[in-house]
Amino acid sequence: MAVAVGGAVGSLLRYGLAQVANLPGWPVGTWLANVIGSFAIGVLFVIGKERGGFSPELYLLFTTGMLGGFTTFSTFSLEVVSFWGEGQWLRGLAYALLSIGIGLFSCAAGIWLARQMQ
Repeated sequence: MAVAVGGAVGSLLRYGLAQVANLPGWPVGTWLANVIGSFAIGVLFVIGKERGGFSPELYLLFTTGMLGGFTTFSTFSLEVVSFWGEGQWLRGLAYALLSIGIGLFSCAAGIWLARQMQ
């Protein structure tokens, strides 16, 4: 339930941010959501996980739920930084490059496929 409630709140926040921040031809709202979400998940990880400042349910509400609805980029950022924090620089770099590269390719492939299905 915590994830569902957080997800609803995060999705509404992202929608609102896009409504106020997007510029013609440049998705400032999405970029801001990704940057804010990445920063927020870093803070919440330290306070909630490392320091035990949140119950497991509250941590899920804020991270998986709210930030997951706000942006999944925040989770990706935490995963890459976690690899680096564990001294796995190459693994973190490979994960980042593969995620971005394959993600962009997959998006382009989905657009192409959907356009073929008229």
